[in-house]
Amino acid sequence: MEKQSGLSLLGFIIICFILIFVALLGFKLFTPYVQYFTVQKTLKDIANDPEMKSGNPRDIKAAYVRHSMIDNIDNVSPDDIVIEKDGDNLILTATYSVKVPLIYNVSLLIDFNASSNN
Repeated sequence: MEKQSGLSLLGFIIICFILIFVALLGFKLFTPYVQYFTVQKTLKDIANDPEMKSGNPRDIKAAYVRHSMIDNIDNVSPDDIVIEKDGDNLILTATYSVKVPLIYNVSLLIDFNASSNN
């Protein structure tokens, strides 16, 4: 008689539980990461705009407000943006945190550092 091999019911349930947990975590983290990439793209677009290279900080922040309204960015305010000039280049940086609730009273805090220089 040959030895049987395979997956037991308990092993199957454990693997399903782990896969479901990873999928739910991925669904929760999808939105903050999409918004991070949107913020980074917006900062790059503003920094590469020829009109903004010679603009003052108020004009740059107003341009960010227009972009954030279009792209529905709500995690980063214009006051979070740091504006630096490096020669002819404009470098915009935004550092912010997002708190993602996981289950009951357990949350995940993610720190983001979006920059137009990357």
